[in-house]
Order: sequence, then structure tokens, then C-alpha cells
Amino acid sequence: MAGPADARGHPGDGGHDVGDGGTRAVRLEVRGHVQGVGFRWFVREKARRWGCQGWVRNHPDGTVLIVVRGESHQVGGLLEDVRRGPPGARVDAIHEHPAHDDDFPHPFEIRKDR
Repeated sequence: MAGPADARGHPGDGGHDVGDGGTRAVRLEVRGHVQGVGFRWFVREKARRWGCQGWVRNHPDGTVLIVVRGESHQVGGLLEDVRRGPPGARVDAIHEHPAHDDDFPHPFEIRKDR
């Protein structure tokens, strides 16, 4: 199982390669002050700019869950943006796990809270 990546950028296991060696699919659990600050809209905008597939949603425990797939540099770029977050947000930790058998819609979307 992957370890956490802290807000300064210490990564977990790097995700799961799903294709041509350069494709990466990860599930990110973002902790901190990340709800009620436009975090999901920020993630959607950045993911679309990077050309990533996937989705983002709020989790009842106060975290934000991101499932994303793209070329390694695309996912890495998005992860850097997520670490910074939008104004008003505070990212304390990012727990990264490989994403297996997930749905990766394109374009990237915001999903309803669960």
C-alpha cells in the first residue's frame, strides 16, 4: 500500500502504470482545509489543463478524493498543483494509492459528495 505524500512533495509509491510505460493512474486522498474553499473546481480546472482523465469529490470525513489517469508528466503536474491548492485552502497531506479498475471520465469531472 502506498505511503502518504506530504504537502511539500514527498511522494507515495508513484501510482500504477496502466499502459505504455508512461501512463499513470492514481487515487489521491487530500487532507487539510480542502472543503468549502473551491478545491474541487480548482482540481477540475487544473486536471483539464493538464489533459488528465478522472474525477474529484468531497468525502464526508472532510478530505477530497481525486481519481486521475494520464501520462506521467500530466499526473505529476496536476499533483504539484494539488499540493499548492487554491487560495484559502491548506493541504496538510496527500495519500496516494494506485487506481485499479476505476472510472476515468474525459473530460475530468466533479462528482457529487457521498
